[in-house]
Amino acid sequence: MSQGSIEFVIQRAPDLWFKTVEHLALTGASIAVAVVLGIPLGILITRQAFLRNLILGLASVVQTIPSLALLAFFLPFLGIGMPPAIAALILYALLPIVRNTFTGLSGIPPSIIEAAHGMGFTERQRLWMVELPLAVPVIVAGIRTSTTICVGIATLSAFIGAGGLGDFIVRGLSLNNTRLILLGAVPAAALALLLDQLIGLLEQ
Repeated sequence: MSQGSIEFVIQRAPDLWFKTVEHLALTGASIAVAVVLGIPLGILITRQAFLRNLILGLASVVQTIPSLALLAFFLPFLGIGMPPAIAALILYALLPIVRNTFTGLSGIPPSIIEAAHGMGFTERQRLWMVELPLAVPVIVAGIRTSTTICVGIATLSAFIGAGGLGDFIVRGLSLNNTRLILLGAVPAAALALLLDQLIGLLEQ
């Protein structure tokens, strides 16, 4: 990095810190809600096969919608700013969490389920004490995937006034300023990697 680039970053350090916190708030709120919704939905479709195709199908359809289009879809209902961005990010984050919860629970060997049943576990006890602990690595992998997706898509939320590191990218594009673009893009990429590693540590 050249001397001029270092000075450029130092001059904008307070703004960079503020936008990073905004980006974390967007991502954190979205992932938290997606986990609260996604894991129960994954459990539900494990128990209720007739809902499986419907829920997974709807979640998959959302993934095919362009990010800006989905962000714009919520504007008439939620206005400009964080609320429409968070709503869109929640929908994007759901599929990996729901699918991985279902995959993790479905992949548990039947012999373990039978053993838990033979020990007198109720269905709820079996879920909390046997199935979910065994499925944790797969579920966490889904959360990590969702987090990476949300960090990336959150940069686009700047187009609807939600803030975050995407503000630098939008300003850089409008001014044709590569330094401003990188000031948003590089920290966003680093943030995605950092959060991925932190979630991995929490899993352990």
